[in-house]
Formats: sequence, C-alpha cells, structure tokens
Amino acid sequence: MSEDGLDGRLGSAVRAGDADAVRDLLSRGARPDTVDENGLPLLCAAVAAYDEPVAEALVEGGADPDRVLPDGTTPLWRATDGGSPAVFSAVLGEESRLRLTESARERLLALARSRYETGAAGELRRRAGAPVAATTVRVQDGAYQWVEQVSAGGFVVRAGHGAILTLLEWAFRVLPPVDELIARAVRHPDEEHVDWFAACWILTRRRSFETWSAVVAHRHDPDRASRRFVLDYLRTRGLLDTSPFYEKKESDLLAVWAVEETDDELLAKVLGAFTEHDHPDQEAIGLRHAGHPDPHVRREVPGALSSDDGPRTQEAGDALLALMGDPDAEVRLRACTAGMWAEGLLPETTRTLVSLTGAADPDVRGAAAAALAGSPVRTPGVADALAALLDDDRQPVRLEAAYGLALRDDPRTAEAIERVGPLGTGFEHDHRADELWRWKWRREGPAVG
Repeated sequence: MSEDGLDGRLGSAVRAGDADAVRDLLSRGARPDTVDENGLPLLCAAVAAYDEPVAEALVEGGADPDRVLPDGTTPLWRATDGGSPAVFSAVLGEESRLRLTESARERLLALARSRYETGAAGELRRRAGAPVAATTVRVQDGAYQWVEQVSAGGFVVRAGHGAILTLLEWAFRVLPPVDELIARAVRHPDEEHVDWFAACWILTRRRSFETWSAVVAHRHDPDRASRRFVLDYLRTRGLLDTSPFYEKKESDLLAVWAVEETDDELLAKVLGAFTEHDHPDQEAIGLRHAGHPDPHVRREVPGALSSDDGPRTQEAGDALLALMGDPDAEVRLRACTAGMWAEGLLPETTRTLVSLTGAADPDVRGAAAAALAGSPVRTPGVADALAALLDDDRQPVRLEAAYGLALRDDPRTAEAIERVGPLGTGFEHDHRADELWRWKWRREGPAVG
C-alpha cells in the first residue's frame, strides 16, 4: 500500500477516535505528522476533539508536539489552551524540560497561568468579543478524574488549567509554595477533580521534609476542604513512600488528629488512615470513639481494636462484641471481620454474619458471604446461610457462597457451581474459582476442566 494510502487511513482513524488503529498504522509506516485538509497535523485534530488516547498514540508514534503551526502556535500550546489535563499530559511527552527552550517554557507557563486566572467562561467571553451565556457540563478527563467543560459563543474549553499549570510547573521544575498548590486544589473540594488530583499528586512527588511539613500544617486549617486535602495527601504518599521516618511521623500525627478532629466526616477519614498504621495508642483511640454517634466514625473503630491476631485486649474484645449489636449493618460487619479469629467472639461473630447475609445492602451481603465462606465454623447453620445466597442476583455473591460450600464439601456444591454460572475474564487466578475446579476434579476426575 502506498504511503499516501496509509496516511489517509491514519487520518480516518484519528477522526474516528480509534487509538488502536492509529498505533497499527503508525507501526506500518504512516507518517505521524500527516496533515489534514486544513494543513494542520493530525495531532491538532486529536487535541481539538479532546481525544487523549489518540493524542497519546500519535505522540508515542513520533508526532511532534512542538511543531510550529501557521498561526505561530504548536500542538502543545493548543493542548495547554484547551484545558484538558489528560490531553495536555499525552501531548507533553517525556523530557519536556530538556526538549523546550527556556522562552518556550515561559510562554507555556504564562499561557496556563493566564487561562487559570481568567477562568474558562471568562476566556470564552473574551474570544467571542462580547458577553455571552456559558453552558457548563461535567465531563470525565482521563481514567478517573473529571473537569468542567464550558461552551459559549461557538467555542468550547475545559476548565482544567489549574491542573495543567501544576503539571507544567513540575515538568519544568518550578516549585510554587505549598500553600499555593493547596489553594488551587480546594477551589474544587473533590478528590476526583483534576485540579485537586494534580496538586495532590505533584506534592507527593516533592519528597522533601519541608514540603511534607508545609502540607500537614494545613490539618489545623479551619477550612475542612484543606484538612481533607491533607488526608488525601497522606493516603497517596503512603502508596509511594513507606520509609520508617515518615511512617512514625504520620502515625503520631494521625494519633493526635484522631483526638482533636471535631468534624464527623473528617474524623472517620482520619481514623481510617490511622488504622493503616501500627501505633501504641491505637486501641485507646478506638475505645474513645466506640460509642460515637456517627456510624461512619464507628465503622472505623474495629480496625483500631484488633490486630492480625484478633482483639488487642479483653477490653477491646468486649467493645467489638458490643459493636456486633450496632444499629448500623456496616459497623456490625466490620466488628465481625475484626473479631473473626478470636475464639471467645466466634459464636457471636458467626451469628451476626449469618444475619448479615440477609442485609438489604448488596455490598454488606457480599462481604458477609466472603467472611462466612472463609470462617473456621462448619456448622449446618453456616452452610444453610451460604446456600440461601445462591439465589442472589449478583454473581460475585453466588461465587462466594459456592466457594464456602465447596470448602465444606457440602452436598449442594454441584448445584451451587451451576448456579454461579460461567465466569468471564478476570477469574483465571481467582482462589474461589480454583477451589470450585478442584472440588469438581476430586469428584469427577482429571478429565474435567
């Protein structure tokens, strides 16, 4: 096939938003900087369509994000202007600090800062040259985040310039004050907003103790969004850095915070983060909040009262036993999970879990089924509760039930396996599916499977 033919098909694939076809055509020789009927490279079409996967495929395939266009802009400039952090990141590529001149970096930073300060609606009114009504919708940007998309006067822009500015600064190793980054984040108090996510992510990349100290100082901020940002930062940091130095400092910080926090929603989050650490005051703090009026707080208490071996002390065991009778089903479930392997709590744990298999909340039913399936208890009552879950309309719950019956070699296991139904992709290494296969193998021989 001729090169022109490949390039034409590449243009069709870009317009269709088919990233897999784009990669295939590039691998077969299509030119990554092919231009469209307007004389613009196809990367600009992907940017204008907010098509992150296609933009990424083109850049990875060799498209030049810094190619100067007839109007003096570049694809990267247009991605910055467009306000989608996901598309911008795809076009930015690797080693941008080394690739771009100092003046080019300064122009991009100035553009992102100007767009952020003006706001998406203000920028569209400027382009229209007159006051115009703006329509704002929430759209997904990237795999997990969202951003506002604003339309006015025939123009469309996304309002993610705060995130783009944050990402550009880090790419160019410009380090704004921590307070400034947090202020960008909390303008949209949602962990999934692009501005919040970018600020949190970049602050975790800044590994100095000075940065850590400046962030956690905001736990005293009267603005609850700022305190929630600190918790999100600590959670994200914990996934990236498990050094003993920070482990102890964060554990001690959360221990104090769990005593001082007055906002119920944030207190629940603080306790949830605190119980991921091991701290000498963990049980005392758990007992302090065992009778808290907010069920979301009480849900975090069982994690503070138990270790891998069960309740930490007799007092903790008594508190877990009391929580098994809590009005909130999720509290009861977590208390059972925390006390599962404590011999003295096992009868009440089992009774409570059996009752939870009839909970209205499908997530609670599923978790109760999972706990009962792996329970050391082999009584007929547990097997009957598992068998009753074979009527559940959710396959994962039926799978847990069948798994528990197979572990007990219950005579209803063959029927249970049929009731689970065919398992799709993702179960190739699932321990429950493996146990069902082994049960059939033991009964029917190695030809099965």
